[in-house]
Amino acid sequence: LHIIKSLGRGGAEMLLPETLKAHNQEQFEFHYLYFLPWKNKLVEAIEKAGGKVTCFPANNNIKLLLQYPKIIRYCREHQIQLIHAHLPWAGFVSRLVHLKTRIPLFYTEHNLQERYHFITKLFNKLSFTWQSMGIGVSEDVTQSIQKNINPNIPVKTILNGVNTTTFQRENPLERELIREDYEIPNDAVLVGTVAVFRFQKRLDLWLEIMAEAIKQNPKIYGIIVGAGPLEPMLKDKHAALGLEGKVFFAGLQTNVKPYYEAMDIFMMSSSFEGLPIALLEAMSMSCAIVSTDAGGIKEVLRPDQDGFVVSVDNWSSLSKSIVALAEDDQKLKDYQSLARQRVVESFSIEVMVNALEKLYLEQIL
Repeated sequence: LHIIKSLGRGGAEMLLPETLKAHNQEQFEFHYLYFLPWKNKLVEAIEKAGGKVTCFPANNNIKLLLQYPKIIRYCREHQIQLIHAHLPWAGFVSRLVHLKTRIPLFYTEHNLQERYHFITKLFNKLSFTWQSMGIGVSEDVTQSIQKNINPNIPVKTILNGVNTTTFQRENPLERELIREDYEIPNDAVLVGTVAVFRFQKRLDLWLEIMAEAIKQNPKIYGIIVGAGPLEPMLKDKHAALGLEGKVFFAGLQTNVKPYYEAMDIFMMSSSFEGLPIALLEAMSMSCAIVSTDAGGIKEVLRPDQDGFVVSVDNWSSLSKSIVALAEDDQKLKDYQSLARQRVVESFSIEVMVNALEKLYLEQIL
């Protein structure tokens, strides 16, 4: 039973249908439980992949915690043998279930402890050992757990993965259609990103980087796929920088693959990350990568080998990398190829799923 707060299009949530496609469903039966009924974008994808999805509605975190008796009943009715929780509040309620039922519980941490609100961080510290095992999505995340919590239960690193078969360039028509929709010239170099509009993504700085790159080379265009609470501020910044007709907001998209098809370069300006799924998807789609080295990103990208990487504080220099790629077609093609090669070799969904299934069986058998 996977337990997560919502099934919106966040990075942690996106992993659920993708890992399900790769899991051995003859050996395992997968159930999914979430709490925010208005964040249900991935329900259809999970059900189509063979999962059983249930929502126990809760419109705040206290009501979410109070769902634990229902979860216990669900586990008994469906003979659940292992629970796998994702992100803090789903983790908290799952730990209550574990204490009552002793059903083995894995918890995957997708973020650094230092970045949580102090209440979330405190709850995590107090309750972390009420489970069987912790999993960090990057070595940075695992080290943050050890440093801030120092739990007396096992904590392992299982790097996020991407379905490299699904995410590969194969439809030039989609590239053309996206560009036609936004009136982006065929010979333009399109820089994109896919993100929830939260402060750690620093999309305001992303826009500043784009403004500088476009000033140096007008054939550069940009597109941002996603939505979130900072959208009004970002659109004001977009207007202030004079980016109308050059950088476009595509909104929240259920299917992001056509947008990767349209992109030449994928850029991230984050201040912190776990191990971002959108980055792995973009690399698998053969986008050249320009990024800060936030969190687990530095475990994926080797500087000047798999992409252009700068320190978090040196974000403004990303514009130079974009211009360098835009002005050298061969270099752009080389970095597109190197990005995909890196993901195929080290960050495929199969590697991730095999590691998870091994842990599941060790715990159950």
